Amino acid sequence: MSLKSSAPRPTVQSVIDRPQASVLIVGGGINGIATFRDLALQGVDVTLVERNDWASGASAASSHMIHGGIRYLENGEFRLVQESVQERNGLIKIAPHYVKPLETTVPIFSTFSGILSAPLRFLTHKQGKPQERGALLIKVGLTAYDSFSRDGGSVPRHRFHGRKKSLADLPKMNPGLKYTATYYDASMHDPERLALDVLMDGLAAGPHARAVNYVEAVGMGADGVELRDTVTGQTFTVASDVVVNTSGPWTDLTNAGLGEPTTYMGGTKGSHIVLDNPELYAATKGREIFFEHEDGRIVLIYPLKGKVMVGTTDIEADPSTPSVCTEEEVDYFFDLVKHVFPTIATSREQIVYRFSGIRPLPKHDDEAPGFVSRDYRIERRTAAARPSTTVFSLVGGKWTTFRALAEHLAGDVLQVIGAPRPVETLGLAIGGGAGFPRTDSATRTWVAAHEDGVGVQRAEQLLHRYGTKAAALLEHLAEHGDDRLQGAADYSVQELEYLVEQEQVVHLSDVLHRRTSLAFTGSLTAALVDELARVVGGVLGWDDAERTAQIESALDRLRDAHQVDLRLGTSQEAPAFS
Repeated sequence: MSLKSSAPRPTVQSVIDRPQASVLIVGGGINGIATFRDLALQGVDVTLVERNDWASGASAASSHMIHGGIRYLENGEFRLVQESVQERNGLIKIAPHYVKPLETTVPIFSTFSGILSAPLRFLTHKQGKPQERGALLIKVGLTAYDSFSRDGGSVPRHRFHGRKKSLADLPKMNPGLKYTATYYDASMHDPERLALDVLMDGLAAGPHARAVNYVEAVGMGADGVELRDTVTGQTFTVASDVVVNTSGPWTDLTNAGLGEPTTYMGGTKGSHIVLDNPELYAATKGREIFFEHEDGRIVLIYPLKGKVMVGTTDIEADPSTPSVCTEEEVDYFFDLVKHVFPTIATSREQIVYRFSGIRPLPKHDDEAPGFVSRDYRIERRTAAARPSTTVFSLVGGKWTTFRALAEHLAGDVLQVIGAPRPVETLGLAIGGGAGFPRTDSATRTWVAAHEDGVGVQRAEQLLHRYGTKAAALLEHLAEHGDDRLQGAADYSVQELEYLVEQEQVVHLSDVLHRRTSLAFTGSLTAALVDELARVVGGVLGWDDAERTAQIESALDRLRDAHQVDLRLGTSQEAPAFS
């Protein structure tokens, strides 16, 4: 089965035709994409390459949260917490179509637990014997957490309730609890689509900004970085003054491929499952339930897109091997759900999707995984094969701080190349967040101005799916029609064609996992995959053989990476490796 094409794609051809750039960024996760956007807005000649699809690695395995990281206080990472809270508040404003306040409740089963062990963990960062944090410790932490927010209007302050009021509010919760603490962070309903908006902002800056997916860096010589188009197999070299490695957990592997061996990274695996469990969904009352399990791990139960996401784990991982959600992790998730909602049954038949990824954490030796810093640092060196080139490597980073991280990394690059910063990204709207209506009245006004040809309900649906960038799509639908897919009535043929044309879709899996939420919500069937392949292939010019190959590849990925086997119509056990 081959997914290769005989001709270069137009986006790749633009790099082949002009094989030089002031800055070459390797790695198209959210931090690489955000750095690309920042540099592009400054007018820098910048090229971004990603070996797979945009935001398909660690960025695709997130907990769908934008959060300050209350537990980082115990690690002593006060700078990171302050930056994270401020960035959270900022993203609610500049990306309101995808980032929204999220009410979060912590069930608490003791009053004083953890008071003695917490200072020891703070000082040594060794896990020791797991011990649940009690109400007093959580109260102190949340008070400090609130104090880091300099913009109290973005999210409300925390509140505490005793057992009686807590169970009246959330009656399905474990009656053995003593308190609940409720505070606000932010949800990120569509992380991959937010990443695409950031990418498109960069590309919109002008022809000096080029970004190509499915192109990998395979070496470095005196003439520059050797790249390989994974679709055609063609190789070519790009010369640049600066190379920025934003490969996430694969940073060391990328550096080794460039002839610059490093040992910066030491990531851990985090897995999640998505459940179709209406009783559990209703029991959360729209809140994320966030707490510490008896083994000391932080876990969450999160209502999302009509389903319930449960996660996450924190297990040592090797980035050179596939990361999948194992059966042991599923058992762990079911145990924690039972701990919080003891009367609600969960089963493997309810799992519609599983996903797993490796966090891009720094090397941490014997430090407990939960205490490894989630902060980032930037390493700089001169390329051995090309002394005129400076190589930056990003170590760490997380979704919440992507804008501030990119500002920092881009600033270091600008200093090297001697370029100014005419544009600040702080407060600058992202993609469909520009002009996004914030009230019901404003929403009605926007919809009324854009509903011609599709109707009010459809215009509002697309506004919430794409933000104000839906305006261009609505114009397209008004002209070309809006024929709903037989297997997914929430999407139309013309909508999918538009996404394929505008968003650098290369493979069928790009649509299933990242341009839409169809895989995540368990909405896929074999018939729908075939229908989508015909739509996507119609735009990309696939013949029958290529369409069949794309379908088989997509089905294989669903089975192997997410334990969803549409050939059988059932979820499957995960492979034995972890």
